[in-house]
Amino acid sequence: MPRTKKSETAEKEETRKAKTASKMVDILMGTGRRKTAIASVWLKKDKGTITVNDVKIEEYFPGEEAKKRYEEPFRVVNRVGQFAATIKVSGSGQRAQLSAVVHGLSRALAGYEESFAQILAKRKLLTRDSRMKESRKYGHAGKARKRKQSPKR
Repeated sequence: MPRTKKSETAEKEETRKAKTASKMVDILMGTGRRKTAIASVWLKKDKGTITVNDVKIEEYFPGEEAKKRYEEPFRVVNRVGQFAATIKVSGSGQRAQLSAVVHGLSRALAGYEESFAQILAKRKLLTRDSRMKESRKYGHAGKARKRKQSPKR
């Protein structure tokens, strides 16, 4: 019995899925955002260092509090020290950049394994903090909500 076109495409799709499932993903990508900061994160399953803008993360975000924040996604999924990462971050200030890095790391880890996504979502690490600075309004005194002073007489 000759094969139909539909069965051939289904067969090709199954073999493609089997090949991609058997391959381990070498590099995982995640994008994190906070305010106007954007962090592009590339994770690699390898013992190595985490660099942010070609600087070690300990130097870019100094302090114990910052270290707790950027290690939290790894700590939650029990993978501290098992990944190397290269991160490019731009925009906003240092705290917003740190939040963007944490968001990007979480999204990259969620792509690594489905069970990680559930764990990270429970801790709200996959949720983007959407709070932004309010935009300026025309006709006002240069700020978002400030009004012009009214004349007294």
